[in-house]
Amino acid sequence: MIKLTKFKSHDHDFVLNAELIETIEETPDTVITLTNGKKLIVAEGMDEVVRRVMEYRRAMFRNTR
Repeated sequence: MIKLTKFKSHDHDFVLNAELIETIEETPDTVITLTNGKKLIVAEGMDEVVRRVMEYRRAMFRNTR
């Protein structure tokens, strides 16, 4: 799970299951498309979302050893 902020709502954080992410685009807003087709627009940039997903997956891998 990764913590993100809803676009134009800097005080509304939410947690997203990173395993549901299909694509991330900057158009210029960051749009996350989930495996079910739902689209989310977030305040974080694409590179930051990718960094958080990678950090989440590294933590999951460490816990399986």
